[in-house]
Amino acid sequence: MPVPVTLVGRTVRLEPLAEHHAEALAEAGAEDRTTYAFTPVPHGLEAAREYIGRALADQSAGRSLPFATVNVADNRVVGSTRFLELDYWQGPLVWPPVPGVPHGDPLHAVPDAAEIGNTWLSPRAQGTGINTEAKLLMLRYAFETWRVQRISLRADARNLRSRSAIERLGATSEGVRRAHSRGLDGVVRSTAFYSILDEEWPAVRDIIEIRIAAATSPSAPDPAINQECLRHGGPLIHV
Repeated sequence: MPVPVTLVGRTVRLEPLAEHHAEALAEAGAEDRTTYAFTPVPHGLEAAREYIGRALADQSAGRSLPFATVNVADNRVVGSTRFLELDYWQGPLVWPPVPGVPHGDPLHAVPDAAEIGNTWLSPRAQGTGINTEAKLLMLRYAFETWRVQRISLRADARNLRSRSAIERLGATSEGVRRAHSRGLDGVVRSTAFYSILDEEWPAVRDIIEIRIAAATSPSAPDPAINQECLRHGGPLIHV
């Protein structure tokens, strides 16, 4: 199974989620909860401890790799994210397939496909570019270190903010699965699915890097992003 790793960028650091993050995670989740209608976010210290405990249990079982999201500027924990739905395709063909079970030594296995999800940020970190750079760090690690074939992302179909953020990354829509599961609010929800494939990653990476550069240089014109999209054969991203 994948080993914990720290991913560091200009504005954000993704640290392996651990018990010592509980207090800071609870503080981040308590800032303003009006933006968490579709996302499970711990409320209070005890809930943060339980949240971390479940995440670490999933990690021990080889089902996910969770992170604490840290703002580099002040070293404050501002949320969490993780790799999940880890899938392994190496080894002898087994039918029916058994998802999430690697062939060979599980301590040295890396996934062939994964999902990025369970992402939330405190209100003060939303809209700052932290989420975009965090996704860049995770995608780069998945495609360039793990060498995955696919990264998936999903959102409650009603969560237009999250769907827009995923689309801005350059992910391809795979459609909406109707009446897919029970939502956080208890209502049966439909789920929007997206993916990025290995062969699409270089173009997607360029687009994300241009967006980050434009965000740090407000004078940078939006047409530069459009030109980069066209250079790669079409608009991979909504601007």
